[in-house]
Amino acid sequence: MVPEIIAALASGIFAGAALYVNVVEQPARLSCGVELAVTQWRPSYNRGAAMQAPLAAIGSVAAIASWWFDRRYGWLVGGLLLLFIIPFTLIVIRPINKRLESRELDLGSEEAGHLLQRWGRLHAVRSVLSIAAFVLFLFLLLGSR
Repeated sequence: MVPEIIAALASGIFAGAALYVNVVEQPARLSCGVELAVTQWRPSYNRGAAMQAPLAAIGSVAAIASWWFDRRYGWLVGGLLLLFIIPFTLIVIRPINKRLESRELDLGSEEAGHLLQRWGRLHAVRSVLSIAAFVLFLFLLLGSR
């Protein structure tokens, strides 16, 4: 039962943080204008990545371990949903992150605004995946009672 609780806890924290970014932080930063939004995004992203990357990894490993021990495929599905966030971030979102972090980027440019908007839409994919995993884990935990 311990891996299941760890998986649910890690995915729940990840999902909550990801949802907060999409519903609260990203709209608030965008309302401040592009230059200030990118300036705020930079340290915010670094702090968020330091928190969310380990949560995705821990939640994935715990869920897949749960599946390995009891063969309930829901744990495997949820674990893979969380695990998919990692390559999605590295392959799809990372190039945008690198450009937004670049000191060569004109912070007031149309490009900066477009990159930040695109980053928000792609981050929403991470939110949906983590919420789906968390809800699945909750159903599995409730069903095992």
